[in-house]
Amino acid sequence: MKIWDISRTLSNDFAEWPGDEPFHYRLTREIAKGQMVNLGAISMSVHNGTHADARFHFDPNGESIEKAPLDIYLGRATVVDLAQTFFRSKEKHLITTEDLKPHAEEIAATSRLLVKTGRWSDSTIFPNQIPVIAADVPAWLQKNGVKLLGLDLPSMDEIDSKSLQNHHALSSAGIAIVESLDLSAVTLGIYNFAALPLKIAGADGAPMRAVLWRD
Repeated sequence: MKIWDISRTLSNDFAEWPGDEPFHYRLTREIAKGQMVNLGAISMSVHNGTHADARFHFDPNGESIEKAPLDIYLGRATVVDLAQTFFRSKEKHLITTEDLKPHAEEIAATSRLLVKTGRWSDSTIFPNQIPVIAADVPAWLQKNGVKLLGLDLPSMDEIDSKSLQNHHALSSAGIAIVESLDLSAVTLGIYNFAALPLKIAGADGAPMRAVLWRD
């Protein structure tokens, strides 16, 4: 069985969202210093690395992450590879329904969509600009039965967005949000998918270890 780890590696060099809590790991006990064990501690934002957004992240009345149904994050998924499209056109900044329509049958059959843009290749450098979904994409995804959208980018919205309109539109369409995937080693196709968010009471999101596999 082939497994692809599509999680970004968390490290002290990871580039956090500007102004957010950075990821930091340190040893609080060390065998090299005479302790019985090595013992580590971390501090971080729940949005460092590969993570799930809860509705509470952008809606004060929305549910927190521990209430998210786990079946959404486990099952078949379609990877749509747009990396070459974005590479050929540096001016392209939207993921459109026209990009997705050639794969509509696979997307509808799996109900989970992961989009590879290739626009964030170095996790130690936060991007100045990222592609985002076009305004009509959430409704098109809902029509095709999609219940989870994942991107290899730190947000569904523009870096400087104040309204987070794509977050709200996806949530209204019943579509769960997964951000900051690493799809660099993955190609177009249907996979088995698992990416369970940590069970953190009252949280606006949670880190996850995301994997794809094929039997």
